[in-house]
Amino acid sequence: MRYHAYLNSAKKIIDSNRGNVPFSVFLKKYFAANKKYGSTDRKQITMLCYNFYRLGKAMPDASVEEKCITGTFLCEHRYSDFLHFHKPEWNELITKGLEEKISFLGFNVEHVFPLGYALTDGIDLQLFCKSFFYQPDLFLRIRRGKKDIVTKKLNDAGIQFEMPDIDCIALANAAKLDAVLELDKEAVVQDLNSQKVLNFLKYPVSGQRDILSVWDCCAASGGKSILAYDIVEGKIQLTVSDIRESILTSLKKRFVSAGIKNFNALLADLSADDCNLPTLFFQLIICDAPCTGSGTWSRTPEQLYFFKEKTINNYADKQQQIVSAVIPHLKTGGIFIYITCSVFKKENEAIVNFIKDKFHLHLVQMELLKGYDKKADSMFAAVFIKK
Repeated sequence: MRYHAYLNSAKKIIDSNRGNVPFSVFLKKYFAANKKYGSTDRKQITMLCYNFYRLGKAMPDASVEEKCITGTFLCEHRYSDFLHFHKPEWNELITKGLEEKISFLGFNVEHVFPLGYALTDGIDLQLFCKSFFYQPDLFLRIRRGKKDIVTKKLNDAGIQFEMPDIDCIALANAAKLDAVLELDKEAVVQDLNSQKVLNFLKYPVSGQRDILSVWDCCAASGGKSILAYDIVEGKIQLTVSDIRESILTSLKKRFVSAGIKNFNALLADLSADDCNLPTLFFQLIICDAPCTGSGTWSRTPEQLYFFKEKTINNYADKQQQIVSAVIPHLKTGGIFIYITCSVFKKENEAIVNFIKDKFHLHLVQMELLKGYDKKADSMFAAVFIKK
């Protein structure tokens, strides 16, 4: 029976996955090597695998099959032929709310994420754990002057969307946008809270006449650089750096699409003892630091499943090295913004205290941007001024 076959295939995939690459990449390679699966088969098996990982660390003694079935019951909301075959009595409750399903199973949701003691202050552990049973939305940030164009194109294409903020659009995660919008030129794919981490700039910088010197020191895909460019209305002397040359190459292409023509790009390992940085000083340094990414794990639940607690200390050490390398390049009166997409205190408040103690920067504000109750990522941002 195919519903047995789906479960067996999901188990085979899960058993062979070691978490070395993103699960989406692993699945793509697996299905490419096993061409017997049709599109419906791939979709059903993929769903079972993700539902397994969405249980996180819960049910450690259960079989893979049991976890796939339980995850399907908790994550899905419409009648399921698969669940009807394996657990027809559960399928009768599939449309119920998550709370009722949890109660029905006697499921301890806090077992999903058993590191509550390590969380940043202000996180509701129960709500955070429940967020893993939902796929987050896809968010767009509309670029300056493009709102009418973007909303018209989405409406004409019949794509449903909401606007949780004035320039922010939320869509179903599976929305296909490449053929509808000129991405990066008209709108940037950027999480709801990622759009907010530079809000502090809107006030002291708004209306400025001088060019602002900015270093996005862990630039990655460049979303924060484009955001800063838009906030200061292009009045920016931009420098970006990253440890990976391939990332900088992709970033340069993205900046072309975004209309950013003048910038400097540096290849640098900021966590190295000697990163050979040029003697440059900046009015603004954006440090979107490498981190566990734990605030985004509802998008990639396999990362929670494979996570080892010792990794938190590894990232915290790297974050200390990075901020120690870049803060000396901050001008007097300059702004330093420290950002993570982590929910761990050692990567957030502990680094803030490290910066205050070692560099004596003035902490202007520190904020946990909760996403777990908005189908978005959770992020942390702290703003400092060098007196």
